[in-house]
Amino acid sequence: MHPMLNIAIRAARAAGDSIVREMDRVSDISIDIKGKNDFVTEVDKQAEYIIIETIKKAYPDHAFLAEESGKSGDSEYVWIIDPLDGTTNFLHGFPHFAISIALQYKDRLDQAVIYDPVKQELFTASKGKGAQLNNKKIRVSSQKTIDGALLGTGFPFKEGHDMDRFIGNFKSFFPKAAGIRRAGAASLDLAYVACGRLDGFWEYDLKPWDIAAGVLIVQEAGGISSEISGGLDYLESGNIVSANPKMVKAMLKLIS
Repeated sequence: MHPMLNIAIRAARAAGDSIVREMDRVSDISIDIKGKNDFVTEVDKQAEYIIIETIKKAYPDHAFLAEESGKSGDSEYVWIIDPLDGTTNFLHGFPHFAISIALQYKDRLDQAVIYDPVKQELFTASKGKGAQLNNKKIRVSSQKTIDGALLGTGFPFKEGHDMDRFIGNFKSFFPKAAGIRRAGAASLDLAYVACGRLDGFWEYDLKPWDIAAGVLIVQEAGGISSEISGGLDYLESGNIVSANPKMVKAMLKLIS
């Protein structure tokens, strides 16, 4: 296993342990409101601190792009971190959230970890080395059409986001798909695409820390990701479709 992936796993597990310890005292946790329906807790901040400090001990010269603390450092190596993807789920005791850590080297995704500390599921990938779930190789589904597919998505929940655009997509997919799931953690949606639990995923207005690790894990599991309007600038736009190549093509066609 790549040594940088090992460090990311160590950081994710340590942060996950910290998060799980706090689950029984949710009612006492300090919550800050970043925006409408956008929360950050002391648990998010502590998990992010644990992740960054664990990585810094091994790689003190690396840079970071983290959800709560922003950009720090200047390096060809940039760690992209979401310490608790699914904060709203966590606050409601809904056991579906994850830690997402990706390493970008010279603007290319190189290592990825998504860790669900409740189910103790660890999704990992190294560039060119395949993707794993708890050390077992995973592949995207072979579903070729939207008919009969199980899709994942996320509703626009922040003020000012384009709900009409999303509803238009939803109306196109809903009559054809076997089902559409909105579970509240984009990192896990992408991980589930990578292991075939979901046949495809689309969402608008995400941040790099929401999707960076998932994009690499999907890629190493045989899938692809695309900007919703085509192209590969989904990390910048935050608008993404992810699935096996034929499903991405079918989804983009229906969205357009």
